[in-house]
Amino acid sequence: MKQPKANKHDGWTVVKQQLQDWDAAQLTSLIKDLYETDAENRHFIQARCKAGKEGEEGGAEMLETYRKKITKQFFPKSGEAMLNLAEAQKNIRDYRRATGSIPGTAELMMTFVENGSLFTREYGDIDEDFYDSVESVLDELAKLFRSEVRDLYPQFSARLTKLEQITDGVGWGFHDYIADVVYQLEKDLNG
Repeated sequence: MKQPKANKHDGWTVVKQQLQDWDAAQLTSLIKDLYETDAENRHFIQARCKAGKEGEEGGAEMLETYRKKITKQFFPKSGEAMLNLAEAQKNIRDYRRATGSIPGTAELMMTFVENGSLFTREYGDIDEDFYDSVESVLDELAKLFRSEVRDLYPQFSARLTKLEQITDGVGWGFHDYIADVVYQLEKDLNG
């Protein structure tokens, strides 16, 4: 059975209007309920609070929490890799939305690409979707380096060069793609 379309009065506008009438205690109670309801809500609220408290980086602890979530998709502490790349990418977006930290987001993107490269080096050829996913995150990272975090590029340059070395010999055009992006970044930002 097809769900009826949501009435425009059922959306965020109505919720926002209602929340504007609430006092601090009511808002705090709502946030507490959301916090206790779901682990993702907890991580998001913790990241947002730490970002506000600890400055632009969103707190080293929170960054490390998200880094571990990404790494776990490729190399879990026990068992086989989950390799849920969509979940790993979602963690990058969630971190950015929660903290607003562009440098932290760049770090998580780099973590994703490094782990993807190490994974294919360790386990051999994967599939086209895997390589497309890693390449798209690298593209987003390159875009950040060319705009919002250009000044951080030197801190990532050696890691990008190592990435190129790690992928040497990997098929599906993956190494060539990595090498092209790394070369172009070096040319654009250090040339």
